[in-house]
Amino acid sequence: MASVAVTAAALAVSGTLAPTAAQAHGSGDVVRKGLDRLVHKDRYPAALAATVGRDGRTHHFTAGVAELRTGAKVPVDGQVRVGSNTKAFTATVVLQLVGEGKVALDAPIERYLPHLVRGKGIDGRRITVRQLLQHTSGLPNYTDFISDPTGKERHTYVQPRTLLDVALAHKALFAPGTRWSYSNTNYLLAGLLIEKVTGRPLADQITHRVIDRIGLRHTYFPGVGDERIREAHPQGYFASKPGAPLENITELDPSWGWAAGQLISTPSELNRFFTALLGGELLKPAQLAQMRTTVEVPESAGLGPGVRYGLGVTSTRLSCGGPAWGHGGDIPGYSTRTGATGDGRAITVAVTADGPPTERGPADVQALLDSALCEDLRPRA
Repeated sequence: MASVAVTAAALAVSGTLAPTAAQAHGSGDVVRKGLDRLVHKDRYPAALAATVGRDGRTHHFTAGVAELRTGAKVPVDGQVRVGSNTKAFTATVVLQLVGEGKVALDAPIERYLPHLVRGKGIDGRRITVRQLLQHTSGLPNYTDFISDPTGKERHTYVQPRTLLDVALAHKALFAPGTRWSYSNTNYLLAGLLIEKVTGRPLADQITHRVIDRIGLRHTYFPGVGDERIREAHPQGYFASKPGAPLENITELDPSWGWAAGQLISTPSELNRFFTALLGGELLKPAQLAQMRTTVEVPESAGLGPGVRYGLGVTSTRLSCGGPAWGHGGDIPGYSTRTGATGDGRAITVAVTADGPPTERGPADVQALLDSALCEDLRPRA
C-alpha cells in the first residue's frame, strides 16, 4: 500500500475544530486546544473527543482531516477501532457470569477449559480466572509472536484457538500471581471461557449482555471476514516508527484481536459504557467492587505513571486527585484513551494513527484526558 506523508497543506486543513455543541469555556477550551496540539504538533491526521461534564451533557470535538489524500472532514463521533478497550467489555461479561454463580473468580481456568492450558511452565490448574483478568497469570502474550498485522497478513482471518497455540508454544513468564505482565492471551482465554460457559459465541454475549443492554447503537463486534468499518469514520493510519510516512490501514481483519481487542465503537459510546459500568448498570455491587480492586503496574509496562490494573479496567491517578477509570486501546490505524470518574464525568479521545507519528503523541493524549477531567472540577465564576 502506498505511503502518505503528512504534508504542511494537510495540517493546515486539519486545524479547524468541528462546529459542534461545545462548551464556551472550561474543559471545552482545554479539549479544543488539546486536539489542536495532537494534530499540529503530534501530527495525527485526525483527533476526535467526546466529553461528559458534571452537568451530564455530552459534547463532541474534532480536529484534523478524515483522510489525508482528500482532506475530508472528520465525522463527529465517528466510529473507530477501539482495540484493548474490548477487554473491559469481555471482563464485564465474565463478572456477570460470576454474579450468576456460573463462574468462580478464584477457580482455576482448568475447571472451565480442561486440559487446554498447558505448556512450558504453564498449567491451567494453577492459573485462576482472576489472574487472567488481572494480567497476573504469567502467560506469554500471543501478539508478541504472530505475523505483523500491518503487513501482508492483515487480511487473514485467524481462529482464537490458533492464537492460543501460538502463545502456548512459548514458556511462562513467571509463576501465576507473583508478578504483573500485560498479555492478550489472558483475554483470549476469557473469551473462550465465556463461550464454554454460555454455549454461545463471544460476540453474541458481548452484544446481548453489554451493547444492547445499555443502548449502544454504534458499537459492534465485527463478524468473520468483516474488514471495513460500517458507519461514518475517519481513515486509520500506521507509521512503522515515529517520523515514518503514514500508510492508510483502515481495512484489516481484526480477528487476531478477538476478545482482547476486536470491537468498533465511537468516543461517546465508550463514555456511555464506562459511566454505565461505574454506575452499576452492568454489574452487581460485589462484582463491580472486584473489578475495581487493583494491583500495581510496573512503570516499565508503558501504561503511564501511577496506573493500576483491576479486572479489565485501569485506574489512573488524576493530577487534581481521585482516580479516572477506563482502559485504552491501540490497534493499527487507531489509538483511543478513556477516562471516567465516579461522579459521572468522562472523556474519550481517539487519534487516527498507531504507531504514533511522533514519540510525544501518546503522552499528549493522556495529558489531555487529565486536563479535561480536572478542568471540570474547577469552580465556575
